Amino acid sequence: CDRTGALSFQAGELLWAAHSRGMLYPRESPSRELKELGGIWSFRADFSPSRDAGFEQRWYRQPLRQTGPVIDMPVPASFNDITQDPHLENYIGWVWYEKEVQLPQRWLQDDLSTRVVLRFGSAHYYSMVWVNGEQVVEHEGGHLPFEADISRIVQRSPGVPCRITVALNNTLTPHTLPPGSIQYMNDKTRYPKNYFVQNTRFDFFNYAGIHRPVVLYTTPSVYIDDITVTTTSSESVAMVQYQVSVVGSELYSLSLSLRDQEGRVVATGDGPSGELKVPNPNLWWPYLMHESPGYRYFLEVTAQANGVQQEDTYTLPVGIRTIHITSTQFLINGKPFYFHGVNKHEDADIRGKGLDWSLIVKDFNLLRWLGANSFRTSHYPYAEEIMDLCDTYGIVVIDECPGVGIKMPESFGNKSLQHHLVVMEELIRRDKNRPSVVMWSVANEPASELPPAAYYFKTLIAHTKALDPSRPVTFVTDSNYALDRGAPYVDVICVNSYFSWYHDSGHLEVIPLQLTAQFENWYKTYQKPIIQSEYGADSVPGLHSDPPAMFSEEYQKALLKEYHSVFDKKRKEYVIGELIWNFADFMTNQGITRVLGNKKGIFTRQRQPKSAAFVLRERYWKIANESSCLPPIIKSHILFL
Repeated sequence: CDRTGALSFQAGELLWAAHSRGMLYPRESPSRELKELGGIWSFRADFSPSRDAGFEQRWYRQPLRQTGPVIDMPVPASFNDITQDPHLENYIGWVWYEKEVQLPQRWLQDDLSTRVVLRFGSAHYYSMVWVNGEQVVEHEGGHLPFEADISRIVQRSPGVPCRITVALNNTLTPHTLPPGSIQYMNDKTRYPKNYFVQNTRFDFFNYAGIHRPVVLYTTPSVYIDDITVTTTSSESVAMVQYQVSVVGSELYSLSLSLRDQEGRVVATGDGPSGELKVPNPNLWWPYLMHESPGYRYFLEVTAQANGVQQEDTYTLPVGIRTIHITSTQFLINGKPFYFHGVNKHEDADIRGKGLDWSLIVKDFNLLRWLGANSFRTSHYPYAEEIMDLCDTYGIVVIDECPGVGIKMPESFGNKSLQHHLVVMEELIRRDKNRPSVVMWSVANEPASELPPAAYYFKTLIAHTKALDPSRPVTFVTDSNYALDRGAPYVDVICVNSYFSWYHDSGHLEVIPLQLTAQFENWYKTYQKPIIQSEYGADSVPGLHSDPPAMFSEEYQKALLKEYHSVFDKKRKEYVIGELIWNFADFMTNQGITRVLGNKKGIFTRQRQPKSAAFVLRERYWKIANESSCLPPIIKSHILFL
């Protein structure tokens, strides 16, 4: 903290557990090749009563088709909505995937000079992977990548196809992230034999499957394992601090070149750690704060193994920007930043949470049309491909881990905490270099009023700050300001409220009083900047009512406008952001309050605008126009709109 009580997040050494390795996004280079494994895989769900037939019969020891009936399954995709089988749509337990791949001959030379790595972008939630019948990796948790070096297995049998077998289990327990519980229905007069259901405390469908790309990639045997970059800047110069980890030998040399977007070298360095000086830097600015948002340099790192004709090259995009917060402001590059954005979900028809490039690009076009400058990855880390576009377009991200639905007392115990700490390590390891990521969120709407929550969040947030001192940390609360035991440890207060929806339903007139009291109570208690991290109302597309009635498009518009009138007063004081719930309608479990999913989107699930989208578009562009730091070229564009 400086003398004014402001908190700066400057360059610092990011710390990692001793066993951690890097998780660089796979990119081709002169020394690295990449083979994508998307497409059709063989698939089989284990419908045995205990869901364990696949392990008892060792399905991984032979081609999956030889174990019994298999079906085609696309990867990446959720498996739930692909078929017409209702048992598969709501399936809980182990499912099996398999893919046979023919590898290039040059990858298979058994001379120890080439590593072959199998990498999964994410799979939900517990994964076990075999290659040619040998287990190579096991991973707990969805949403984050994992990989295995399979060189030894594939190089000893160069003429044999590489058979990849994956067993996934989507069961949630009180100690997973997100948590859940299995409820067994033992009354045989009411339920079939061996009947059970998965209970969760989150409001989105529990999609499962291999959700993100699966790739094989190569590196030399002496290779760049990890790169960590932090930045500081002034008006005339920026400093890019770097750390590089090389694995495979202790005898190597490192050279680094930082290039601008035109390919010009602006700084060079050598050695595993150091600092690059960049004169007159182009800073990374958020969308609508600069005529060239999302500016990135490219750090080319080359490792040369001593005494061996072997070289590895990796290029990392780098954005130069700083983060600084006071008791009333969030500053990016020294200028006030106001979050006017959305909450999102990875969710769409048919593919569920599976990565879909067409949908991703459509969503970013809608975000920019809307004038949104930010979003929260509610309620889990999003695909790396999405994060790349945030870096590119200047969309600011609150990066949230899968800590949603932490409601049960047993989910605050040491077993849960230890897993949560590991998940934060994995998330920061993946996204630590992204300029778009300005804050970590460690949970959404936990039962933070429970006594164990104090130690839990104190430990979790301290661990996150130790891993990455360069960013603020928060979690999103819906607890009472006077009872929340985790709020003392966050840097920014993120609060969710649904006045006139879940509370005082249909009574829009209570919003100004209740929302104002919410902000004033939180700020008086903590003296920290506040983001309205969720607010909104369901609307059924095409349902109209005047006067506005709940579920009509008019009611959603009216509720938003009531919230906005309070935001406009409080953003002149200490409110630093507003994130609508939600960007688009999304699927949930079936229930009497959900008709084919949650309808709080300002866009339909098919990405068509509701009336509320135009309300937000007008508001967000107006806020951008009022920004004192907005360039004239963008202001003229807004006036044109």
